[in-house]
Amino acid sequence: MSNADRVAIVTGAARGLGAAIARKLAADGHPVVLADVLDKVDETAAAIAAEGHRARAIHLDVADESAVARLPDALGAWWPSLGVIVNNAGISPKVNGVRRATEDIPLDEWRRVLDVNLTGPFLLSKLAIPQLKKRGWGRIVMMTSQAARGGGPSTITGSYYGTSKTGLMGFARCLAAELGPFGITVNSVAPGRINSDMVAGAAPGLNEAFLARIPLKRFGEPEDVAEVVSFLASDAAGYLTGTAIDVGGGSFMP
Repeated sequence: MSNADRVAIVTGAARGLGAAIARKLAADGHPVVLADVLDKVDETAAAIAAEGHRARAIHLDVADESAVARLPDALGAWWPSLGVIVNNAGISPKVNGVRRATEDIPLDEWRRVLDVNLTGPFLLSKLAIPQLKKRGWGRIVMMTSQAARGGGPSTITGSYYGTSKTGLMGFARCLAAELGPFGITVNSVAPGRINSDMVAGAAPGLNEAFLARIPLKRFGEPEDVAEVVSFLASDAAGYLTGTAIDVGGGSFMP
């Protein structure tokens, strides 16, 4: 198979990391489905298509089980060619740019973060697995976070975000063991501080404090992360599964 026969679905693809990942996979030759709750996803998909690539937008709340279940019908002839899933959609609520302390987190907000960041990847992966098994090839990439590594990042994002991303990393390892015999790899990418709307909205002083702990002395760019996802989606990464790749400029060194 060539990449032209491997449709890639990228969630949370309207902007930021998701948009950069979708653009890179499209440039690699994949037909790309950009899924997001934001209307901007139409504009992002149109821009990628205007560059000569195959791209289409789907309005999707990944935490909505019924909406996820309708994806095969929505994608039509694209669904049988499914090859790559990038579970990127995620939320990290703040109040005036600052995380909530655990004792101040409302239960409905806790549940919403876990629904989007952890249950969403479960729902999409569960739906996609039978189709990937039929093809005997697949790539599932979980976008986790340095917050799953503990320490500094978790104090910026809050306990619900760190918990959801840690769970996502564990889910990836479980799937990797389960799906390896079917030619499907499952890996995690754990970005550090990446220039994005989320970072731009941080309270004064937080970004400066985080930057001081990065050996490379810069924040990452979305394209830095997209390059790693591109590799994991390729045949070159065929013997790599169940691992987590940190893209944080050295802010975490296991």
